[in-house]
Amino acid sequence: MEAESLSPTLPRRGNVTEVFLTFLKLGLTSFGGPVAHIGYFRREFVERRGWVSEVMFIDLLALCQFLPGPASSQLGFSIGLIRSGWFGAAAAWTGFTLPSVLLMLAFAILAPDLAGPFGQGLTHGLKLVAVVIVSQAVWDMARTLCSDHRRAAVALVAMVILGVLTTVYAQLLVIAVGATLGLLICRAPVRGGVRGSFEMRVTISTRAVGLLALTVFGILFVCAARFSTGHDGLAARMFYVFYRSGALVFGGGHVVLPLLQQQTVATGWVPAIQFLAGYGAAQMMPGPLFSFAGYLGWIMGGAQGHWGGALLTTVAIFLPGLLLVVAALPFWQQLRRMPSIGAMLAGVNASVVALLATALYSPIWTSAVATGVDFAIASVGFVLLIRWKLAPIYIVVGCACAGMIESVCR
Repeated sequence: MEAESLSPTLPRRGNVTEVFLTFLKLGLTSFGGPVAHIGYFRREFVERRGWVSEVMFIDLLALCQFLPGPASSQLGFSIGLIRSGWFGAAAAWTGFTLPSVLLMLAFAILAPDLAGPFGQGLTHGLKLVAVVIVSQAVWDMARTLCSDHRRAAVALVAMVILGVLTTVYAQLLVIAVGATLGLLICRAPVRGGVRGSFEMRVTISTRAVGLLALTVFGILFVCAARFSTGHDGLAARMFYVFYRSGALVFGGGHVVLPLLQQQTVATGWVPAIQFLAGYGAAQMMPGPLFSFAGYLGWIMGGAQGHWGGALLTTVAIFLPGLLLVVAALPFWQQLRRMPSIGAMLAGVNASVVALLATALYSPIWTSAVATGVDFAIASVGFVLLIRWKLAPIYIVVGCACAGMIESVCR
């Protein structure tokens, strides 16, 4: 593949309102968790709007996979940064996160009225949406990023590793293996294709800014640890628990939930039944799963501090991941222009395809497709998305309705 075909021609910079409204729509419609979000983002920003190129999108995704924190939120933050600078980054994060936080808070108030077959069917239908979206992402990305035997071999090795290992750090290991294999076997075929493909037209990606962000991250982490003894105020201890969780967890929202349970249920801050109910609700909400922290903060804040608790825990759990993205971006741009780094990125990109394909099977497929009817619903949605290019919102509505009908008819 020639370099010219991969070097992006970016459109004009967008305004902050455009960025906010675009991510607000995604925040309202991106069901299925972080893996599905990648599919939504790719469709919206690569295929439909052309805000980033395919290679730039995957390079940003690979960077976010390297870092702890919510990968989809970090990816959206980075796209907003590229599109419209710092305010665009803030608008992207706010637009994508706000709907899920508000929905989780609404669930805390309306939970008793959401039980029954319709509620269960709605949840199941939204899981089928994730099957459709991730299937499309795997299909398209594999054709682009595993188009030769060498990169396909890297993806196969990564899938074998993911199938054998069960540790939560398997994702990080696979990326490291992909980078190593890319350096060894992918240099010649892809060297020209990846060099110079990641150009940012906003003047924010400097070493000084990156180092400042890394310093702030470290200071907050150390200062937050000061409040772990339990002798300080409730707000300080809440910030510590959620900031530490966001800073140390790789793999996204599903991985952070056990840690949050240990820190909130075991300490008596949140009743176990409310924690589990909120976890179930988070699976059917659009947007980032880390928004579950807002639900916990609402409960922990008590009657006098519901909104303050929700705001504090939401910011605390997202902040470390966003700081790390800002810290890494300037160095990522400069390193990836090196031929050896380009080859490593080719291997990482192939590993990302493997990560998506493995996640498509488990937990997405195994938790959603239980019957022949489920398979039929997902297949119809996939064809409508791939061949008819139907907008994802119609897939969401259709699968949700089909799930409710299926649940009622059982």
